Amino acid sequence: MFSGIGSFSDKIKIFKLNIKLKNKSLDDIFSSKEQSTITYLLDFGFSSRIIDDFFMPFFSGIFLEDKLETSSRMFEFIYKMFGEGFATLPKDGIEAIPKQLKKKLNDTNFLFNTKVISLKDGLITLNNGETLKTDATIIATEAKRILPNIKIEKTNWKSCDTLYFEVEKSSIKKPFIGLIPNKYILINNIFFHTNLKTKHKGKKELLSVSIVKNHDLINEKLVKKVKEELKQYCGIDSCKFIEIYKIPKALPDLKKLKKEKTIQDITVDKNVFLAGDTNLNASLNGAMLAGEIAGRAVINSFTSN
Repeated sequence: MFSGIGSFSDKIKIFKLNIKLKNKSLDDIFSSKEQSTITYLLDFGFSSRIIDDFFMPFFSGIFLEDKLETSSRMFEFIYKMFGEGFATLPKDGIEAIPKQLKKKLNDTNFLFNTKVISLKDGLITLNNGETLKTDATIIATEAKRILPNIKIEKTNWKSCDTLYFEVEKSSIKKPFIGLIPNKYILINNIFFHTNLKTKHKGKKELLSVSIVKNHDLINEKLVKKVKEELKQYCGIDSCKFIEIYKIPKALPDLKKLKKEKTIQDITVDKNVFLAGDTNLNASLNGAMLAGEIAGRAVINSFTSN
């Protein structure tokens, strides 16, 4: 309420939006009218000032696109989740989540870095020619590559770049995301991971920089450009580049978002089922729920035979 972001009218509207989404169920969110997020914000009456200074940079970093063309259902869902909970990161890093899941799988084998060529008649064919016989298969990736005749739309993807730097000291002393509200520069946001409690920490500070805008810069020129913008717009100088991660399939670009699907919706045939956030909505929540639905489908296929 006392920040310099947005007008007094904007702040009243944020309060009204908080109340509206607090009282709106997820079922209602994913069955409501679907439009672009930018249209939703304008229709709600927010000023261009608060859209440019807050909504655009913040949700661009979440949606991985800088026009806010993402479904308003996704906006309401994310906004509601932020209002009801906290953005968190495990002390051991995000990898702690799959490691925690793996500990509960006592009879599971993993084949890492192994490409599947095809799936037919209960046989999975790998790129080395090996075949695996299955009683049931869950496909949690792009199914059309493995099952070219499947009648589903091809998935479009959003990409992003994340760059990591080592710096002497953090210019943001609290665990906050630093938004860069400038549509003419590449950087969308910065974050000092070492501002969080972590089990592993070096002698210096770890800085990540996220880029969601399209560009044609090679790595060397991208790093140089980001360093220039860090110095000019964030007051961060003398940062040591560590690594860059280009993620071409960071988030699925989805329309007609759903909260969940029925077992029938994700069943390809009696032994093949679909999972993954591409089936629901682009979030960890969507991915986990899609996995649960596929798991129930497998159980049902066994008990019904």
